[in-house]
Amino acid sequence: MKRFFILVALLVPVLLSAQTKLSQTIIDDFSARVAAHYQLPHDSITGYIAEQLTRSGNAGLDIDSTVFDLKKDPVALDAALKFLYQYSDCNRQRFIANLRSMNLQTNSVFPIATYTANKYKGDVKALMEDKQDFLTTYTGPVTGKKPPATIAEVAAANQAAANAPATASNGNETTATETATGDNATAATTAAPAADTRNWEVKPLFSVRTPEQLVEMYGANNVTQHDAVNLSGEKEGEAYLIYPDTDNELEVQFDGENGNILTFSHYPSKWKSPYGIKAGDPLDKLSKVNGRPFKLNAFEWTNSGMVSSWNGGALEGKGVVIVLKANNTGDPKQYDQATGDKTLRSDMPALKKLDVIVESVAFKAAN
Repeated sequence: MKRFFILVALLVPVLLSAQTKLSQTIIDDFSARVAAHYQLPHDSITGYIAEQLTRSGNAGLDIDSTVFDLKKDPVALDAALKFLYQYSDCNRQRFIANLRSMNLQTNSVFPIATYTANKYKGDVKALMEDKQDFLTTYTGPVTGKKPPATIAEVAAANQAAANAPATASNGNETTATETATGDNATAATTAAPAADTRNWEVKPLFSVRTPEQLVEMYGANNVTQHDAVNLSGEKEGEAYLIYPDTDNELEVQFDGENGNILTFSHYPSKWKSPYGIKAGDPLDKLSKVNGRPFKLNAFEWTNSGMVSSWNGGALEGKGVVIVLKANNTGDPKQYDQATGDKTLRSDMPALKKLDVIVESVAFKAAN
């Protein structure tokens, strides 16, 4: 009997350890099944996970890339399991049923269920409250996605769009070659424009290393060079604009070993931007993505309107640089509270009355 208790004492830590860590085989299986279901139209489970990953800031630079390869991002993987558990109402049996519905291997289901239930057993109340808030604004799954495009695929898609007989144009963007003449030209001008089939994926731009690649992807007429300027108006090297002087203008700056910097300052924009953040977004959206209030520099001063700290939120350390602006500056009493040499909290009441929005957002990615 004494030996039995000794054996149990030795086995219990091992069993507990097995429940607090997933094997690579199981991680690969879960990652593959999420990727497969994300390609199905209107898939409720992966649609829910993807939207929650985006709102929580755990989506990485691109939600599609993250969902298609969770095994490469342990933080996003754990978050995906958490949100699937939340989707299942934090009920272990319902969670197991949902895992099975995703066609996971039998040997993967119970270890994942045990791992997740143990990891988030102290967060059930908070998860259910968050789900209730989430569902008030959730409009349903947006799935049926294709794996993220490569540089070559982006170039091919844009070339195909440029060769189309007609397309919806935006400002000075060149996407088609006009060949119609005479009566055919008249017919072409009256025909309804074709759907915009250009590729608006952002992720491949983080892999671009030369201006020539940009030209190959988007066409010589849609890429221009200009000086990169910081907030102080000082030149910081060269940058390249894709679709310049249009709502879809996007700046790309090559920063050597520090990686590329993508900056959006026009809206509305068709680009699929990281974390779903775009120029023109309201202050509340940033707080929701970050998961908590953050700090920003007051207006009319050095680095006016720049986010100075994410306060340990989801965007902390993610290479997201945002500059905000106030639209309603007509009331001096309100605007004076938000100007000068000081730092503001994003939940400051006066900022809501000032209609503060994102003026520009830059995303930095290391090589």
